[in-house]
Amino acid sequence: MSAFLIEGGRRLFGSAKVHGAKNSVLPILAATIIAEGESVISNCPDLKDVDASIKILRHLGCGVRRENGSVIVDSSTISRFDIPDELMREMRSSVVFLGAIVARMGEAVMSFPGGCELGPRPIDLHLAALRELGCEVVEQRGNIICRAERLEGREITLSIPSVGATENIMLAACACDGVTKITNAAREPEIEDMADFLIHAGAKIRGAGSSTIEIQGKAKLFACEHEIISDRIVCATFLSAAAMAGGECSLERVNSSHVSTVIDILTGMGCDIRSETGRVHIKRSGQLKAVRPIRTMPYPGFPTDAQAPIMAVTTRAEGTTVFVENIFENRFRHVTELARMGADIRVEGRVAVVCGVQKLYGTTVDSTDLRGGAAMVVAALGAEGQTRVTSLRHIDRGYDCLENTLEMLGADIKRVD
Repeated sequence: MSAFLIEGGRRLFGSAKVHGAKNSVLPILAATIIAEGESVISNCPDLKDVDASIKILRHLGCGVRRENGSVIVDSSTISRFDIPDELMREMRSSVVFLGAIVARMGEAVMSFPGGCELGPRPIDLHLAALRELGCEVVEQRGNIICRAERLEGREITLSIPSVGATENIMLAACACDGVTKITNAAREPEIEDMADFLIHAGAKIRGAGSSTIEIQGKAKLFACEHEIISDRIVCATFLSAAAMAGGECSLERVNSSHVSTVIDILTGMGCDIRSETGRVHIKRSGQLKAVRPIRTMPYPGFPTDAQAPIMAVTTRAEGTTVFVENIFENRFRHVTELARMGADIRVEGRVAVVCGVQKLYGTTVDSTDLRGGAAMVVAALGAEGQTRVTSLRHIDRGYDCLENTLEMLGADIKRVD
């Protein structure tokens, strides 16, 4: 098992590029199924979750290869509509293949998905929406079986703006007769990115990025080229790292509007942050300060995926910061590990109260999940002594060679077996 060894106390300086968004590339790879031909998806990060998506595409019969940071998918050879349990268990996002496979093949069989254990993330919304579009959905012995002789557009109102449900509806709607209208749709930038890919492929979609999306079905979709947007959570993680370690860094190939809530928080903590086209510059030299309560919300609110690394920063901030987690029930698992380093955090249900301390101390900590692992790295950069961060398989799901980028910025970090 690999681990990071991080010697704290090194300030970060220089510039780094932010890689493509994990939460964009996964649904877009699924979407290549319904765009017949050879699609070229560029700015694809080298992540465990991307590897899992490629395995699924190959199992379905698609030709897939990597070239110079791109993933090329030939969907013309697709021959299956099932995804085996061992592939579904690798990541939660695998459920987005459901809508794409149904749209292309007319039926789909898969087990319930895996991924980080962050509390209940039911896919009831996905299945209910597919039923409304005309799918027969049967849940049998841990499997989901979907069949659709004919899909028909409907107006679907989501009870919550679920990203995954919005994506599955959009994909299935491409094969529907008539118009599908999604009300209370997710507004995340990754939704817009997938819509852009589908539009380039020939789909007729309006309103992506707003709470109402309309899809005109039955358009013939053809393979195209598409560049993945930058990963806003990776950007937020590097901003957190610079705030924790101190120093002065520039992050390239980013859209600052996608991380505006994170920038607001770090600015309130005492960081000097400037945004330019495609770039964010951060400088921190003074004492960090506690900020107003941080409440995670669907986009454009504060992202739940940024909560853990930002919490790591607040452990060294003067004063008390309150976090309210409104998205996932079990997203404070990193608190116990931060406490091992000397953090003062109290948790009651969905609320965490962080009292800043003068020092954190290096020790051995575990990556409890993807973003919890990022929080451990951020905390280690500002800790006294050496920290060993284990369970890197979680971090590798969402960060492409995290240690290389941090080392380039001046961090003392290395990966060991």
